[in-house]
Parts: sequence; C-alpha cells; structure tokens
Amino acid sequence: MLPTMKQIRYFIATADSGQVSQAANAMHVSQSAITTAIKQLEEMLNVNLFVRQPHGMLLTYEGNQFYQHATHIVKELEEAMLLSHRSANQVEGTITVAMSYTVAGYFVPPYLTRFQRSYPNVNLKLVEATRGDIEEGVVSGEFDVAFMLTSNLINQEDISFQTLLSSQRRLWLSSSHPLLENKMVTFHDVAQYPYIMLTVDEASNTALRYWNQTPYQPNTIFRTSSVESVRSLVANDYGITILSDMVYRPWSLEGRRVEVRPLADHVPPMDVGLVWSRKRERSDAVTAFCEFMELSVTPDNGFSQRY
Repeated sequence: MLPTMKQIRYFIATADSGQVSQAANAMHVSQSAITTAIKQLEEMLNVNLFVRQPHGMLLTYEGNQFYQHATHIVKELEEAMLLSHRSANQVEGTITVAMSYTVAGYFVPPYLTRFQRSYPNVNLKLVEATRGDIEEGVVSGEFDVAFMLTSNLINQEDISFQTLLSSQRRLWLSSSHPLLENKMVTFHDVAQYPYIMLTVDEASNTALRYWNQTPYQPNTIFRTSSVESVRSLVANDYGITILSDMVYRPWSLEGRRVEVRPLADHVPPMDVGLVWSRKRERSDAVTAFCEFMELSVTPDNGFSQRY
C-alpha cells in the first residue's frame, strides 16, 4: 500500500513546523486530519516517524530518513506540473554560477541537478566564493548569477536580488540540556551556558549584530567554520548555539541527537536567494535559470521577494 500525496504533505508540514496545530493551520485542515495521516504513514512503514513531546513533534531517525525522500517526491511532482514559457531544448548557453559555502553545502545541489535535467543544453560553470567576492564578481560580469545569503548583501545599489528562502534561526542544544525544560528560552538564558560560534559565511558577524541589540553576550568557548563540528559539539553537550533551520540536521555524525527550540526574543531569519547585476542584461539562459529556481523553491515555502 502506497501513501497518498495528501499524507506526505501533511507529514512534511508537521516535520517543518514541529507542531500539529501549526501544520493544520498551514494546510487549512483539522488537527485530527494531520494526526490521522501521520498514524497511517507510521502503520504503513511500521516505524515511529515522530517522538511526541509536550513542546511538539520531533522527527525520529527513521522519520528524518523518510522526510528526505518525501520532500524529494513533492519537488519532483511540482516540477512535472510546471509549464515553461519557453521550450527548454531551445535554451542554450553557459552560465557562471557562484555560491557561498553554506548555500553550496545545504541548499543548492538538488536544484542544480533538476535544472540540468530540465535544460540539458545549458552548461553550468560553478564557483564557490565569499560574499565579498560574489558581489564584486556579479558587478564585474565574472559571475552571471549567484546564490548567497541575501540577508548579508551589502551592495544593493548595483546588485538585484531575489530571496527564495527565509530560514528561521533557533537554539540548538543536546537532548539532555536543562534549557529543554524551559517553557520560554531567552537570550538571558542562552548567555548562561557555553556557546559554540559558527564563523563561516559571516555567521559570527550576523550573530553579534543581533546579540548586540540585547544586554547580553554569548559565552563563546569555541569558534569554528565547520557546521558539522558545531553539530557534534552541541549533540555531545559541550555547548549550545543559535543557527538557521536550513543547516539543521537532527543527528550528529556519531549518532547523537541535536534538539532545537525557538527563542522568545527576536532573532532575524537567514535569507537565501539569487543575486545578479542591475546593469547587465540577462541572457535567455540566465533568465530561464532564475525563473526555474523561483518556481522550484517558492511553492514549498511560500516566500519570495524580489528587489
């Protein structure tokens, strides 16, 4: 017996929000419809997809594995339903696409694969670069288009951007951390514990910007450019951190769980998207690439802003 797309979408909505009530609101159905769909999926698979906790629904290891496949299925179906304004086979050329480290590792790869299948006559030349180099390269014409954290973009006078995903930042902590018992977690609470600071893609600069708007400072005991190092240290209860949902994975490499909790204080989201030069005309290939990314990403998260 195979699951229905409705069951899969209800499961994904619950996994993304961590709350049956929020999933029900997002899908415009009753909470019982969500719980019934999840129960039916678990019976089909003969596994528990979630751990039910007072504060929400957490994916199990098996649930996380199923989530990866489920989101892939939904994306493939959405792409199959898209009607292109141009014949994909008639679009050809070479596009130089730059991307920052975090975006390259946690966001871009599946979309590049799907674009290449849809536009076989477009050659993608991929380059990893820092935010500063991306901005310079887009303006100079070295890069036709780039993926980056648009929330970090500085040169908005010469560069246009389109935000594809707005990823919330939440507190990461181990499954035995005492802050899990708090109904509300604040910056004051976080400042009382050892903090692991991620530095890649200017993450530490961003973190200090929102920390500096509070009376508190993180008790940073280790700085690293490796997300996996942060994940492992947090999972092993060496410290806590605040990072975006885009880079979150519930399991460290050694199989220990990383929990997440929202903060009561305001933490800005991490915006991810495309940038290109305001002063250079986009080729048909670049236009097709940007349109494809917008259509592929936004149906799932409902967030797109163009400037």
